[in-house]
Amino acid sequence: MAQLSFDDFFQQDHHYSVSELTREIKFLLEESLPEIWVQGEMSNFTHHSSGHMYFSLKDENAQIACVMWQSRTQHLLFMPHDGMKVLVKARVTVYEKRGSYQLNVLEIKPAGVGELQLAFEQLKRRLLEEGLFAAEYKKPIPPYPERIGIVTSPTGAAIRDIVSILNRRFPAAEIILNPVRVQGEGAALEIARAIDEFNQYGQVDVLIVGRGGGSLEDLWAFNEEVVARAVFRSKIPIISAVGHEVDFSICDFVADLRAPTPSAAAELVVPSKEELQAQIESHLENMGSAIVENIQRQREKLQAILSSYAFRQPIDLVRQNYQRLDELKRHLNNLTAHKLAMCREMLNGLGKRLTLLEHTNVLRRGYSICFRRADRKVINRAADLSVNDGVEIQFYKGKVLGTVDEVVN
Repeated sequence: MAQLSFDDFFQQDHHYSVSELTREIKFLLEESLPEIWVQGEMSNFTHHSSGHMYFSLKDENAQIACVMWQSRTQHLLFMPHDGMKVLVKARVTVYEKRGSYQLNVLEIKPAGVGELQLAFEQLKRRLLEEGLFAAEYKKPIPPYPERIGIVTSPTGAAIRDIVSILNRRFPAAEIILNPVRVQGEGAALEIARAIDEFNQYGQVDVLIVGRGGGSLEDLWAFNEEVVARAVFRSKIPIISAVGHEVDFSICDFVADLRAPTPSAAAELVVPSKEELQAQIESHLENMGSAIVENIQRQREKLQAILSSYAFRQPIDLVRQNYQRLDELKRHLNNLTAHKLAMCREMLNGLGKRLTLLEHTNVLRRGYSICFRRADRKVINRAADLSVNDGVEIQFYKGKVLGTVDEVVN
């Protein structure tokens, strides 16, 4: 496709269709503008049922439409909302159906507060409102546990400290380890699964769940909702031992008892007559740093190739159809709701009319029903009666009994 030149506008014998012109504008915008960071305030935020997020980014003078696809939103650690100040990494794209430009958002970061810290505060506030931190749900820690379950890394400093202290303070206690990863993708699910497995096993008296110290990112697995839910539903008392004394995690708030360190958890869970001095080693050897750096370099090269227009075009068409599908779904929902409302209104009208025709309402207006007493047949013609037939006349309130003296047809 030849690129649009401004000289073309002065050639009166050259004409573009609307689709061609929009496609040329799309090509010019998307190829001339690289990925950029934009700061602004969120408004008109919608988290569609498809998983995509739609919103506007504005400042005091302007605003621009934004879309973040589900493949990106699933990696967000916090939930955006209207009025939030954010930084977004995005590409300028054109939605050809409307001929409007928008930002295809790749990343969202809160402006002024860290992403992880914001996610931590949002989850903490939500679980607090649900009552997961309430003291009434805290279970007592048994004073003399026979079996102690531990959920942590099998290679970290935390497990070595816990086992060492437990063996010195209360060697009669049996230690059962359910090994898990304590950081990185999938670690939270492993921790939650280990807690559930101990509850299914049912042969331990108390659990210690935790790991050694580290940054907020290192400790993040213990701030995820799946771990908090597993701790809350556990029938076995849980001591949370995450990080150093200054570190607080969501797991700490939900657990039955919070220990400032894994070593302190070992001291709290069993009795001892001697004072023990616990030390936690927080140095974690990063043996895979060279591999991670190499993978990152190759990922950047691959991303540069994938970012070219030729690779983006098929994906872009699919994403525009995603957006069109979302619009059609909203329209269908509105039509369905309107039709249901009309049917309900019609049904209510029919119900009122049926009520008016109900026999007690007819009797209320002064009518009556005549029965022949011999067979309780309803009489609607005088010819159906004979002289001396017994009759019963039913009114709205009460009835009368009588005998036919004369029949007049």
